[in-house]
Amino acid sequence: MSDNLLQRSVTTSVARNLASTTKTSPKMMSITPRWLLSLLPWVQVNGGTYRVNRTKVELSKARRIGIDGSGGTASFPPEALRSVPLFSGLSEDIITRMAGRFKTEDVSLGNKLMVEGEDRSKFFIIAQGQVEVLSKGVHGSDLRLALLTEGEFFGETELVSDKPSDVTVRTITPCVLLTLSRRDLDAILAEQPNLGEEFQKVVRDHLELKSTVNRYGERNIDLVSGFAENVEIPETFVDYSATPREYSLSAVQTVVRVHTRVSDLYNDPHDQLEEQMRLTVEGIKERQEWDLINSKKFGLLHSVDPAMRISTRYGAPTPDDLDELLALVWKKPAFFLAHPKAIAAFERECTWRGVPPVTMSLFGTPVILWRGVPIVPCDKLEVKSRYQSNQWLGTTSILLLRIGEAEQGVVGLHHAGIPGEIMPSLSARLMGLDSLGVASYLLTLYFSCAVLTDDALGVLENVEVGYYHDYEHKNKNKFEHGLGI
Repeated sequence: MSDNLLQRSVTTSVARNLASTTKTSPKMMSITPRWLLSLLPWVQVNGGTYRVNRTKVELSKARRIGIDGSGGTASFPPEALRSVPLFSGLSEDIITRMAGRFKTEDVSLGNKLMVEGEDRSKFFIIAQGQVEVLSKGVHGSDLRLALLTEGEFFGETELVSDKPSDVTVRTITPCVLLTLSRRDLDAILAEQPNLGEEFQKVVRDHLELKSTVNRYGERNIDLVSGFAENVEIPETFVDYSATPREYSLSAVQTVVRVHTRVSDLYNDPHDQLEEQMRLTVEGIKERQEWDLINSKKFGLLHSVDPAMRISTRYGAPTPDDLDELLALVWKKPAFFLAHPKAIAAFERECTWRGVPPVTMSLFGTPVILWRGVPIVPCDKLEVKSRYQSNQWLGTTSILLLRIGEAEQGVVGLHHAGIPGEIMPSLSARLMGLDSLGVASYLLTLYFSCAVLTDDALGVLENVEVGYYHDYEHKNKNKFEHGLGI
């Protein structure tokens, strides 16, 4: 107040000292809706371990080969060649010799690596980039059979067969490839007399076994159908896996410390101990959802079978990409799970094509649907960017789940009813007071996640979230403005 003005009443700054301030409970920006925890069905695990029994897989599945790019050159350990089903039965000697003969090739965009009807007899491992596998349809046009990315391979059948290739493989990005030619393989097998015989036997055994299993690698169940008489009824049985996977409950723990003087004197209007517990529990639940997605032991991203992994065609997530993912998890898909930036990128692609998705209400919040399946936002599917501080561009993944034990889907695991429980499978226990009057409380949450069958979980990888479209009217306005119209 200016010196020449007289104070005519109590100022608001002084009067505020006599007023009761309306206070909120503490807020925390890291709290998210955590819809995954609400949507997953939770199974009680009384013994602390959950065993997933499956039928026996007779034929090993293809797995991605881990590529080491350190040192500026792409390489892989020899044992990684066993990820190729055709080579899984080879001896360590042959595997090591083969791995040492691979060559590195840099291939430009649009290069045909294999041509349908021709025999090029070369095995390829993709160290960097993407290729598409094509085949001529009955109407003469090229049809895309698959899109392969880093760690995947092709050409192993052509390498051991004299038949021409039945597909065309073309690069859609610049690629770094590791290759093994038929000439180099023949040279390896000629180094010792028994190597060629062993190799041919492994190939024959693989092809024979392949003819007796279904497309999932399980042995066919022998059946007879029809009305023919005097047909002997086949005998069969279903074998089980001898080494089923077991999931042990994981734990998230912390110790909350509250001084008794604080909890005694400053509990109005908010209980200090209660608020400390509430905020810590929020952090624990956030970590729980993060682990359910990212844990290397049981997380969803690390539990996806190689056959259930696909990559985006152009980077940005298009309706075609999500349709392809639905074609993988086609048995009662429950929901997509995606980072909010990935959902925004998908909506931009839908807007660009003029097919805006419909919405539904989920827990009182609108979410979009694609083909009737909700796309649930979750920031735990992180965006990976070379700019560590920038989350507005980079790549992420989109998951699609089937859920429930009855549906052979994905289930959450917990143990409700533990001592000191304040939420299902979450306990809070007083550990005692120290000499300074500080009380310590141990908070523990037990949980895990299980994928009951491989086809219950699929992932769309290499989802670019930073791509935006330039619309025609916008370019037109720029053009007119530049001409001064």
